[in-house]
Amino acid sequence: MQSKSDLIGRTKNHPAIDMKFDSRIYGEIAAQPYPLLFATISGAHLYGFPSPDSDYDLRGVHILPAREVVGLGPGRETIEISALRDGLEIDLVTHDVKKFFGLLLKKNGYVLEQLFSPLVLHTTPEHDELKAIAKTCVTRHHSHHYFGFAETQWNLFDKERPRRVKPLLYVYRVLLTGIHLMRSGEIEANLTRLNEEFKLPYITELIERKLAGPEKSALSDVDLEFYHREFERLRGGLEEAHQASALPEAPAGLGALNDLLIRMRLKTITTN
Repeated sequence: MQSKSDLIGRTKNHPAIDMKFDSRIYGEIAAQPYPLLFATISGAHLYGFPSPDSDYDLRGVHILPAREVVGLGPGRETIEISALRDGLEIDLVTHDVKKFFGLLLKKNGYVLEQLFSPLVLHTTPEHDELKAIAKTCVTRHHSHHYFGFAETQWNLFDKERPRRVKPLLYVYRVLLTGIHLMRSGEIEANLTRLNEEFKLPYITELIERKLAGPEKSALSDVDLEFYHREFERLRGGLEEAHQASALPEAPAGLGALNDLLIRMRLKTITTN
């Protein structure tokens, strides 16, 4: 059980600001059965275009005690909760440290975005240590994650009738995050901040339509040709960024992740 003082959102982008979130979110985090390495907010709130009725996507890493992982069973590698808490829709997923570290060593953009989310609900000294290690796990092949995710989101957008703004925003958010990552080696998942770099005028308009509510979120077929051209152009931009990227071919954090995992697992023996 985390103390109240642990449950203060902090962001590296605004280090002097404590972000307070809905108490029902903190209650969900405090109720988790295992100690947390970190917990952050993902989804539309992270991406910068939440609607008033958007659910809260909570993501994090829990630490299974050694006694639950030394036997034949794997323990609770993943905890998933979808619930309505006094009218607030919450979707929570946490992975055990070993599973999460394994995902960091693959070209998985999801876990990087969760780890580096500035919307922090719970943090620890090991959270900062993990972020430092994770920077050595980013490779140019993370572009494949963003190619695949963008393709999936475009297909979802194109199948809908009427077509909606939300999946289209996901398409562009994913592609811009991927391009930014290939160029800088840094994760940025907030579409508004990304657009400060890319300066695409239609992004602001689409976000405004998304925030205005369902009646403004439908797109006409007249718009489709333009948005498809932009999709293809940004896919090409991601390919160019991948080819030109100075990021390494393979992750370098295996040893440091292994050491951190052992230390955290052994700590569960001394504290139980």
